[in-house]
Amino acid sequence: MSLKVDRDGMAFTFKGGMLPMTVMELTSADPERIREQLAGKLSQSPAFFQHTPVVLSVERLDEPHLALERICAVCRSHKLLPVAVRGGTDPVKQSSWALGLGWFPPQEAARPRTLESVSVPEDEAPPEPAAVEEDQPLPGTGGRIFRGTVRSGQQITAPDGDLVVVGAVNAGAEVLAGGSIHVYGALRGRALAGIHGNARAGIFCRELRAELLSVAGNYKRLEDIDPRLLGTPVQVRLDDDQLGITSLA
Repeated sequence: MSLKVDRDGMAFTFKGGMLPMTVMELTSADPERIREQLAGKLSQSPAFFQHTPVVLSVERLDEPHLALERICAVCRSHKLLPVAVRGGTDPVKQSSWALGLGWFPPQEAARPRTLESVSVPEDEAPPEPAAVEEDQPLPGTGGRIFRGTVRSGQQITAPDGDLVVVGAVNAGAEVLAGGSIHVYGALRGRALAGIHGNARAGIFCRELRAELLSVAGNYKRLEDIDPRLLGTPVQVRLDDDQLGITSLA
């Protein structure tokens, strides 16, 4: 019996990627309370509970020790697959690793800068939120138009087509699309285009200040972007599996 091996003799390669992931934010550490609520959710939306991978966020819990193994067992018994934990004390981190789960720092701690510690020049200040937000489909395309500011902590998705944001995407916000993403304003949050592997998708924005850019699983963080492109209109496209950012000015 012979195994097929890459001509370079390599069995695998590492490739940076970002996948849309459901976050299950826990406000109780009681496995039985979690079980009861999941049972109710399962009766309402059985299609959602189809071995969906989830990140367990414990940032709102003020408990040094959690019955993490029992909580994970409850999730699995309802067809949810915990893959990582976000936040928590050092014992929680160690328990996550012992159970074969990943661990992420709390969301606020993961951000390199905060609004309190950074002085934003007046000409770079986030625009005022739109008085009225409007969200509508793009007829016949599977896409979506969102009019207004995508605020921190908010996620806007168009899984089956292009996403058009007529406004800004603030830091801490996230926009995702199966196709391309068009932002007619400042892009300060995270933008993930081609989330199902569409390598022809792209990201287009009037002002680039993104925390993260991704097209078909290939990504760049803010620190990887040429500083000369920051604050300018750009397009982001894949070229031979490399994420390229070019000016639209």
